Amino acid sequence: MFAAYAARIDRDQPLNGLELGERPVPEERPGWTTVNVRAASLNHHDLWSLRGVGLAEDKLPMILGCDAAGIDEDGNEFVLHSVIGQTGHGVGPKEPRSILTERYQGTFAERVSVPAWNVLPKPRELSFAEAACLPTAWLTAYRMLFTNAGVRPGDSVLVQGAGGGVATAAIVLGKAAGLRMFATSRDEARRKRAVELGAVEALESGARLPQRVDAVIETVGAATWSHSIKSLRPGGTLVISGATSGDRPSHAELTRVFFLELRIVGSTMGTKDELEDLLSFCAATGVRPVIDEVLPLDRAREGFERLESGDQFGKIVLAVG
Repeated sequence: MFAAYAARIDRDQPLNGLELGERPVPEERPGWTTVNVRAASLNHHDLWSLRGVGLAEDKLPMILGCDAAGIDEDGNEFVLHSVIGQTGHGVGPKEPRSILTERYQGTFAERVSVPAWNVLPKPRELSFAEAACLPTAWLTAYRMLFTNAGVRPGDSVLVQGAGGGVATAAIVLGKAAGLRMFATSRDEARRKRAVELGAVEALESGARLPQRVDAVIETVGAATWSHSIKSLRPGGTLVISGATSGDRPSHAELTRVFFLELRIVGSTMGTKDELEDLLSFCAATGVRPVIDEVLPLDRAREGFERLESGDQFGKIVLAVG
């Protein structure tokens, strides 16, 4: 079967390790199911995998891709939950949690095999491309907002780095849930798009907000950390799920953290139940993932190049079949 996979690890030039070509079809195994992929979406996790973060060289070659929607052999439409091992379903009960492609072949292929527990019915209201955007970036944003930030309708939230998959999802989901959303970006066009998606206001990175917020959604890391801390009201919450600009800010703002009794919460992906709730939320409200571009699988390298450049706004989707 045709696939996009990591053939080598290159920490400095990750795309040097990306190959497109034939790979073996998944083998049948007890408790697992094989899905014919119709759409899969790119995440920064895929670039990190090519750098060797979370992917050991002895696992190569590894088909990349965490997110997918597709059809099983009986014609049932499914969405994949890409966290493997946290429940013991389909794998040994003592196996540690991992994300698809850290241990098992991923979704950038014509077929993918996962534990049967890891597939959820795809709502008919969502296209395959839309559904394929949800299991990583959108699920991460959903958990950050509604599980870890503890915000309620009417609360205010700052989203740093408008344009990325998680940030874009947070703006759309927050608006739909009745939150007062603010966003930042260095790029004027991205700020304009953020307002179109529902942000009350979008400002340049580091700019002073018109008010302090109840929560901050942080995925940028070092470059925006100090601004995020300073933007919170006393008792506010910063939820962080990534650090694309680095994980060592020059100013940790520790005095402000303890004096204002701020909460800092780490967040990674989400549970199967949260993904099920997210699918239902999208189906019921009409909320749809923001898609930057849809490319056929054989043009996956173009998608990776666009993701690496940071020029996208929303999700890049690979269409299969």
